[in-house]
Amino acid sequence: MSKSILEEVKKAKALVPSISADEAKELIGRPGVIFLDVRDGDEVARSGKIAGAINISRGMLEFKADKDAPLYNKEFDDADTIIVYCASGARSALSGKTLIDMGYADVRDLGTLNEWMEVDGALDR
Repeated sequence: MSKSILEEVKKAKALVPSISADEAKELIGRPGVIFLDVRDGDEVARSGKIAGAINISRGMLEFKADKDAPLYNKEFDDADTIIVYCASGARSALSGKTLIDMGYADVRDLGTLNEWMEVDGALDR
């Protein structure tokens, strides 16, 4: 029997703790906190990203988050807390689960960039 992506997203959302945009806003710029935008580059180019966030598309996440991979992104070295977001909340949930499966302890799902914009969160354009 095949797995439905909607079922996988639902499982991931149940596993990855969510964080509200207001709560996330209090963490912006704190040492050890990384905001991770898992949208594709063209999406980021159109709408911008949370100020200071790193952009790694979901398809490259494992290669950039694995310390043993040649494409490892050293910004993960100082990551105590990773706050993940995307456009609809599905990729962020799946990415959060992936990061937890890879051993990252404090991963939170912000959900969508729109939620951030609703609380007047700062953007890099």
